[in-house]
Amino acid sequence: MREKDKINLVIYLFVAFVLGGLVMYYIAINTNVYQENTNGNSQNSCKACSGTVIVNDGSLSASVEKVYDAVMMIENYKNDSLTSTGSGFVYKTDDKYGYVLTNHHVIAGATKIVLIRSDDKKIDGTVLGSDEYLDLAVVRIAKSDVLDVAVIGTSEKSKIGDPVFTIGSPIGYEFRGTVTDGILSGKDRLVTVSLSGNTSDWVMKVLQTNAAVNPGNSGGPLINATGEVIGIVSLKLVQTEVENMGFAIPIEYAMTHIENLENNKTIVRPMLGISMLNATDTYALYRSGIMLDKNITSGVVVVEVTGESGASKSNLKKGDVITKLNNEEVDNIAYLRYELYKYNAGDTITLTYIRDGKEKTTKVKLTEYKEN
Repeated sequence: MREKDKINLVIYLFVAFVLGGLVMYYIAINTNVYQENTNGNSQNSCKACSGTVIVNDGSLSASVEKVYDAVMMIENYKNDSLTSTGSGFVYKTDDKYGYVLTNHHVIAGATKIVLIRSDDKKIDGTVLGSDEYLDLAVVRIAKSDVLDVAVIGTSEKSKIGDPVFTIGSPIGYEFRGTVTDGILSGKDRLVTVSLSGNTSDWVMKVLQTNAAVNPGNSGGPLINATGEVIGIVSLKLVQTEVENMGFAIPIEYAMTHIENLENNKTIVRPMLGISMLNATDTYALYRSGIMLDKNITSGVVVVEVTGESGASKSNLKKGDVITKLNNEEVDNIAYLRYELYKYNAGDTITLTYIRDGKEKTTKVKLTEYKEN
């Protein structure tokens, strides 16, 4: 072989060797066979002598399997007609029964409740108790109908950015058992909700997630990466320009009320003893004979003080604008109720209000709210 050909051969072999090495390195990097950690130490995920490459794909399948059979679809029937659907999950059993936690609005107005297990078996449920403001309800089923029981975790230890997922029945029966995942997007969000259908009259402190939530997911569990329930899916923000903003009731909050719900005990709430309107309800205020200063754009307006109540023994009168409850701002009726319901009948609170352009305070001893 001529000297020139020898040199060319060496060059070709060298180039081929370099290119081959680069290709192998690229393949290794992109298949997670070889990983470089932050300390510069190499980690080989190929098990010696096994001939198997282990790839960590971040799958939640094991956690899903841990809770999947505890989740059920819930059908709400009124006079034998299916009116709505939702979700729920078994959170405990005793010697005879299984207990399913869901939302109040999932079972509201039902004359019959049917639950559908993960194996498609339909079973009858009995509503033990529910509460509109909590948006929680407990449904009882026979223990023999329980496939699995969900593990209750804690949202307090969860951090923003942690992976979470939901299991539910969005849209209805066709998509029952749907799993969606995302992250915990926020904690301690205060979201106003409407119970009457017209105005925002209640505030809920909730967890926020970007996991897809749709009609039918309500009442289903929000679950962490280890398969523990940290919340109960309750609502989503519905606006044309908004995507993936779902909310869940923290599981700790639900469990503090679970005994009352299981025993169908009425949750006793305190009462101020006033009828009221939002400061922004200008037309309704006008019809009630109340005209506010144009600089007042928030707060709760006293329309009437009822007799034999805590408010009747305070300095409040018609036209006063309540702005704070125990120094916590109350922009509207929803926030007033949120702050008020932190207390019990018999407690004394301090209200800050505006009258004739001046800020004043008065104390009110709360009485027990009784439904008519």
